[in-house]
Amino acid sequence: MTCTVTDEVATLTMTTPSLTEIAKIALRDAVERVARDDAVRAVLLTGTGGVFSAGRDLREHTAAVRAEGRDAFDGAADHYSPVVTALATMPKPVVAAVNGTCAGAGLGLALSCDVRLAAAGARFTAAFTGSGLTPDSALAASLVKVVGGARASELVLLTEPFTADDALAWGLVARVLPAEELLPAAAALARRLAAGPPRAYAIAKSAMRQAWAASLEQVLVAEGRDPAALAAIDDHRAAVEAFSTKQPPRFTGR
Repeated sequence: MTCTVTDEVATLTMTTPSLTEIAKIALRDAVERVARDDAVRAVLLTGTGGVFSAGRDLREHTAAVRAEGRDAFDGAADHYSPVVTALATMPKPVVAAVNGTCAGAGLGLALSCDVRLAAAGARFTAAFTGSGLTPDSALAASLVKVVGGARASELVLLTEPFTADDALAWGLVARVLPAEELLPAAAALARRLAAGPPRAYAIAKSAMRQAWAASLEQVLVAEGRDPAALAAIDDHRAAVEAFSTKQPPRFTGR
């Protein structure tokens, strides 16, 4: 995780493809720090190479499920929820530059930002139910808000990948750009927002957040509760083991 501040814009770059325990802590601390920093007027969140964020690190998660069972999900309240809360509620605009793969919690992070730009080759997926879980990072609620209930249901239940052009057509991103143009365009947009009216932005963000049918806090509480319950059944354990053996999981409903 790197953080640089230039022209009142904090650029946060996730430097690992997936969110390991260390990466989640670094991301949480960086987002919360720039949210409090009065010298920062806008934030830019991006990834490295061909990956924005692939979400939860499945190798690390597999080991945690084997060792800890349902306690392996305690990290949602410690890591994902604070990051999503800080991105969505900080009184300054946040731009996501989706430079590549954006999956699972990574998609939740992108949707927590105010404006999203994507590279032409970026690929997206909701991912969670494919491993017998429900979404975290406010993903389910954010998808309903952004793309509508019918489309959100399809994306969450089927977990099929979709392209940057799909994301643009569905309103999930504002612009799709050639990969080499993405970061310069996102940085220019962040500088433009940094030069804008901070109090108006803060109030506008609050007003749009209140338009949700459920509050962010209610969504995050449910997300902290539901995965742990699913960990008590066989389907998630089977999916974790299938991942480690590179076999497709078989779900029995038990």
